[in-house]
Amino acid sequence: MNNNILRQDIIDELEFQPSIDAANIGVAVDNSVVTLTGHVSTYAQKATTEDAVRRVKGVKGIAQEIEVRPVGSNLTADDEIAKRALHSISWNTVVPDGAVQVRVQDGWVTLTGKVEWQYQRSAAFAAIRYLAGVLGVHNNIEVMPHATASDVKKRIEDALKRSAEVESKAIEVNVSDGKVTLKGKVNSWAERRTTERAAWAVPGVRMVEDHITIA
Repeated sequence: MNNNILRQDIIDELEFQPSIDAANIGVAVDNSVVTLTGHVSTYAQKATTEDAVRRVKGVKGIAQEIEVRPVGSNLTADDEIAKRALHSISWNTVVPDGAVQVRVQDGWVTLTGKVEWQYQRSAAFAAIRYLAGVLGVHNNIEVMPHATASDVKKRIEDALKRSAEVESKAIEVNVSDGKVTLKGKVNSWAERRTTERAAWAVPGVRMVEDHITIA
């Protein structure tokens, strides 16, 4: 796709999203790789911006360089952010009680702990991404492996075969000590994300390295 056309599509998508103030967001495109610059007032806007760009057809990669510059009511002390984060996580029934620890420094939240499933790890992140004062999140929660490599590999491959969105023959799956490496080619970013989700959905997966390229 032409870089100028893709850039305009991305700008239109950002302006279409009511939860994003795109006035201070810069968009550059080179060979379908998008670089986002500028600043927003909350981490939620930064995360939502990246999600919106991923949805645009033709995007093959994103370099995220947006800064979070909180103003007014978005300025919050670290201890208050930590309290709100722990409270939000505790209210999420998906995350096991006491499984996640929170540390906050200069507005950056670090999540640690151990869970059994990737969806629990993702839920902890989702519970705090919209909190006022958060400048960024390091999600260091570990997913504890409890399955053999061959079993994990087979389950992922079977899931890809069932998916109507992915050409499973084009994907190579390798598993070692709970780490899944994906290789191959797909036709869109959406197919790549679907493949990643299939890998993360299998019990025992603690890390996914995605080396899939978009044709």
